Amino acid sequence: MGGWAHGVLNLWFTEGIAFCVVDFAPLGVELTTDNLLLLGEGKIFAQKPSPESDSSSLRVAASEKTLVPGSQIDGSSISTDQMEVPGTELEDPQVLQDIDDLTMEDDNDINKPTNDCSKGDKNQVSVHSENQDDKAQGAVKSVTLPGTGTVKKEEARRKSIPPPGTGQRIYEIDPLLKGYCEHLDYRFGQYKKMRKAIDMHEGGLDLFSRGYEKMGFTRSATGITYREWAPGAKSAALIGDFNNWNPQADIMTQNEFGVWEIFLPNNADGSPAIPHGSRVKIRMDTPSGIKDSIPAWIKFSIQVPGEIPYNGIYYDPPEEEKYVFKHPRPKKPKSLRIYEAHVGMSSTVHFLSEPVVNTYANFRDDVLPRIKRLGYNAVQIMAIQEHSYYGSFGYHVTNFFAPSSRCGTPEDLKSLIDKAHELDLLVLMDIVHSHASNNVLDGLNMFDGTDSHYFHSGSRGHHWMWDSCLFNYGSWEVLRFLLSNARWWLDEYKFDGFRFDGVTSMMYTHHGLQVSSMCFEKHTHMLLGVV
Repeated sequence: MGGWAHGVLNLWFTEGIAFCVVDFAPLGVELTTDNLLLLGEGKIFAQKPSPESDSSSLRVAASEKTLVPGSQIDGSSISTDQMEVPGTELEDPQVLQDIDDLTMEDDNDINKPTNDCSKGDKNQVSVHSENQDDKAQGAVKSVTLPGTGTVKKEEARRKSIPPPGTGQRIYEIDPLLKGYCEHLDYRFGQYKKMRKAIDMHEGGLDLFSRGYEKMGFTRSATGITYREWAPGAKSAALIGDFNNWNPQADIMTQNEFGVWEIFLPNNADGSPAIPHGSRVKIRMDTPSGIKDSIPAWIKFSIQVPGEIPYNGIYYDPPEEEKYVFKHPRPKKPKSLRIYEAHVGMSSTVHFLSEPVVNTYANFRDDVLPRIKRLGYNAVQIMAIQEHSYYGSFGYHVTNFFAPSSRCGTPEDLKSLIDKAHELDLLVLMDIVHSHASNNVLDGLNMFDGTDSHYFHSGSRGHHWMWDSCLFNYGSWEVLRFLLSNARWWLDEYKFDGFRFDGVTSMMYTHHGLQVSSMCFEKHTHMLLGVV
């Protein structure tokens, strides 16, 4: 999906600071800026609590065996009938309301830009500092979650997320951008308003970007809570091996924000209601009919032998099976020498032998030492996010929080990254937020039975060349999903940064396709985003 028609954005994270390099060959412009996005550690994502839903439904015993690619699975199969997709275009209900009424301290400077962009804030202090996270430390905090009681969060170090600056330093880095400062200042002003809205309604970007602490499956001392945003669904139930796929066993309730929820208390012996490694799906009655879907925030999914659609896996290994990182992240190098790799295609098996998909473990043991010997100081890995269609090279993502099961387990991937850090190699992830697979059964497409859930409705939500779905970045919950997704890979797997694929497609309604010559000034009206 690379190439001049799509653009590339590289993010480098260090000490809580993100450095960005945007390369748009069709524009003839290279943008470099620091302080683009700052993510850090902190307390739990907050939302209005709801009463604990204590399910008293019947449950049957499920296999304790962890499901991995190639394993044999007993039990009843689930329906994989293709749901009917409506032929009519639906309105887009998820577009953010206009936030122009939010006042900013420097609105006059933003909303009334001039062509003289050289009057930056001379007193602006650079936010970059070495070991910045050592200076800010969180405190013990009690948080009440629905169905969990009071849980004490451990004291944790936090990386500060300072408010946006004036946005003028970019012109010092690249003076050629001064000619476009009026529109750039306007766009930056819209970003600042969005940041203020997040601070006002979500408690800040730090909490907003940790949606995985509340959505999907979360476990406490008393049980498992499952939450899913699906406003279009009429009803929802959690099904899986743990309840013999009975859609009447564990009915979910919906709150005023379109989030479905259920709490499953521990079994009498204290074990979790859903065994680690068992299959799970959400069954929904939607405007397009009954459908079984993999949870959107699922942490692992596999393709069971003999079945085509993937299955979501409840992934929560016991403490003794969880990988523990042993090595710190490498320090920021003076320059990057990046080796791009695809784990599955990196096998060293002789070409006359049977082709095999390489594993995280083999890549760790065989490929990483070779990359180090060749003099590289960073490895950029493709196709990490789960994708049903292997031929997409990882660019048609179906499960955004799950590492590809073709190459091994989440613990195997963590071991790979830890080994790279031991070798003083940075690990960059080729992340895909520009589009998603159009799969309905095991992807996000038509998740709640509408085409306007995570994506734009109608033709605007379809990439005609890639045959994939296009995210609606103006949706509040889509922003939460994607920001939390990036944060997840940084915090859980210790990736050091990202290469964002398809940035031109994210910025322009024409996606950089069938445009003979692109002038930044001429096509600014085609930029995507909240305006």
